[in-house]
Formats: sequence, C-alpha cells, structure tokens
Amino acid sequence: MKTPTGLQELIDDGVIDAVLRPLKSGKEASVYVVRSGEHVRCAKVYKDMAQRSFQQRVQYQEGRKVRGSRQARAIGKATKFGRKEAEAAWKNAEVDALYLLADAGVRVPRPHGYFNGVLVMDLVTDADGESAPRLGEVDLSPETARAYHHTLIRQIVRMLCVGLIHGDLSPYNVLVAPDGPVIIDLPQVVSASGNNAARTMLRRDVGNLTICLSRFAPELLDTCYAEEMWALFEQGELHPDSELTGHFEFDDSDVDVDSVMQSIIDAREEAIIRQQGREAAESEG
Repeated sequence: MKTPTGLQELIDDGVIDAVLRPLKSGKEASVYVVRSGEHVRCAKVYKDMAQRSFQQRVQYQEGRKVRGSRQARAIGKATKFGRKEAEAAWKNAEVDALYLLADAGVRVPRPHGYFNGVLVMDLVTDADGESAPRLGEVDLSPETARAYHHTLIRQIVRMLCVGLIHGDLSPYNVLVAPDGPVIIDLPQVVSASGNNAARTMLRRDVGNLTICLSRFAPELLDTCYAEEMWALFEQGELHPDSELTGHFEFDDSDVDVDSVMQSIIDAREEAIIRQQGREAAESEG
C-alpha cells in the first residue's frame, strides 16, 4: 500500500512509525490503522470540503465560534475564503470536541494530536484486537441492549453538560468495544446553547439509538430521555450524575407528541439514507 501524502509527513516527523492498513474511506475523510511506538492507533485524514457539503453543514455551524468577525462574515456569505475557513472550522470542531469530551469522561476515542489535517486517536477494537463493529451490525440480548442504552444516555448527558450535542448520532457511528459502546465521528457537533436546532438534534440523536436498541428491548420505545434531559438542561439542573427516569410529562398545549414520535421515525429513515450514502462512498473509495 502506498503511504498517503498526509501520513508520510507524520512518519517523517516521527509522529507515527508506520501505516498498517486502511480502515475506512468516505466523502469527508479516510481512516487508517497506524503504529506509533508500541501503540496501534488510527489516523483520520480529512478531505477537502465540496460546495454541496458546505451547504449541508450550515445548520450544524450555527453557534460555533470562529477566529474573528472577518472570518464569520466570509463564512456567512459562503465566499471562497469563507468556505476555506468553514472547512477548517469543521475539522477543528471534531478535534476540539474529542479533547473536551474525553476530559469530561465521555466514551470517545482519546485524541493524540492533530497534524496538518490528520487526527491521530485511539483505535477502538473488539475482544480479539480487531476493529470494533458498529452498533447497527451486532445482535444483542435484551439485557445487553438495555445496558448499552443506559450507557449511551449517560454519554449524551455528559456531552450536554459541557454544552455539546453530537448532531448525527446513530447506530453507524457508535462502535462496540468489549467494555461497551464508544461514540465516534463528531465533525458536525452542535452547540447546545448556540444552535436553534439543538433540541431537535438531541431528540433525533436519542431517538436513533433508542429505535435501534428497541429491536432487542422493545420497551425502550416508551422512554423520553431526550425531553427529560433537555428540560433539566434549560433549567440549569442537568449534571453528569443526574438521575433520569425516562419519563416526561408533555405539555399538550406546546408539544404534539405524535409529531415528536414522527420526527424520530423520520430521523431514523434519514440516518439509513445517510448510511447508504456512506457505504456507497466507501465502496467507491
């Protein structure tokens, strides 16, 4: 295998020692398994952002901080300079989020540095040391499904406590390690207090995982963790160890419960379509 240009620079600089194999390739990044001293890690090599992707990402970028007012104006106008700044901000968002979340105790791959468009981080493996499967690819017992759901809800709470929402959480960006699920792929991470769609995205994230795990534990569909944690967040009463019940009393004057459930179903269908697009891109890569 020919060493990618971005990774050859890391070898030359002594950041990594060797590229072992490609792990996956998509429209936004290619991921490789690498060796760094005695450690086997992964390196995410980001690709340049196309105009179409830029337009799709606008909803996620609301509320994100940029370097200055000139950059903010350029991003808002989608100029050539603005698209370049938006691309840099998109990549940096995942890097910054991983460091913040790892320090907050969230189950994400621990980062080990960002070098000229390449993010080096822990490789999530299974019990045999192979690349861990995605949550949507495994069969689970009802007990394990409930345990994974509980773990993931706690991770989402921890994320929200530091002001972040994944924004694209689904069974396809959760890996199953021997000690439980690990959340990956965070370039679209959303500011909980700065994005007008934050509540909707939180509901979608929780709904996607709940629907997936309800295949093995159907009673999970009766829970309303997203609304419960959002209410506590708005009141300033959400903490990493907050006890959640999964129950929430909807105000019928403000919320159409049927619409809430339909939005979750729509989100699941959207996630399936996005995953099919990812798999098509990977097969072409």
